[in-house]
Amino acid sequence: MAAPPPPVSTTFLAGRHALVTGASRGIGAAIALELARAGARLTIVARGTDALTATVKLLHAAGAEAVEAATGDVSDSSVVAGLVEAAARRFGPIAIAVNNAGGAESAPFARMDAQLWRRMFALNVDSAFAVCRAVVPDMRTAGWGRIVNIASTAGLKGYPYVSAYVAAKHAVVGLTRSLALELAQTGITINAVCPGYTDTPMVAAAVNEIAAKTGRDATATLASITASNPMRRLIKPEEIAACVAWLCRDESASVTGSAIAIAGGEI
Repeated sequence: MAAPPPPVSTTFLAGRHALVTGASRGIGAAIALELARAGARLTIVARGTDALTATVKLLHAAGAEAVEAATGDVSDSSVVAGLVEAAARRFGPIAIAVNNAGGAESAPFARMDAQLWRRMFALNVDSAFAVCRAVVPDMRTAGWGRIVNIASTAGLKGYPYVSAYVAAKHAVVGLTRSLALELAQTGITINAVCPGYTDTPMVAAAVNEIAAKTGRDATATLASITASNPMRRLIKPEEIAACVAWLCRDESASVTGSAIAIAGGEI
């Protein structure tokens, strides 16, 4: 049995209200835990209730007390507006928004249909747009805010067979850079964090799918995936979470419009 996470300590984000989407597992859960350790009050959002409940239990086990969970489709602007309004009633206006909701589907371009294209943009781009629209007004009023968009190395380079996902993540990076310039004098920063292949359930599922299609075993498949990383390993979710927490510091106020690759030297 894994050891329990270390206790939460109230530090540099004490009193700040953070919203994390896609927080039920993997990178999102790690980010929620890291922000809780920094003292933030948390609203975590995902589509699935069971996995989200498990994340709440993890946070409580670490000593976090100000945690609320909400389910909903964050690609829907009206749903997001309702979630943000309800969250603000619980813990005050949102000061930190981490847009982690996302996902990837693969298909050769010749066999990709318009529905797949729209799903990738709805899940990865529309969700970030909806959250930014909902949280920026209160951040402007406060004169302080942090928005972190979890993009991907796919937002910085191309990969074959995932053209819709790559296009969507490039759009997330573009949104980040443009909005950062609009908000540069407001006290709000917006940055993109771009992980390479990360040790998450999504990557594990991809490894199994590729292995099944190619007939290779999972070990060989994983080696082919990590070959693009000069360190020859998957990125740890905790490494991404640590970068997100750093971007939320007061001392990071001059870092905005950046797309930070966490990829072992791949980019």
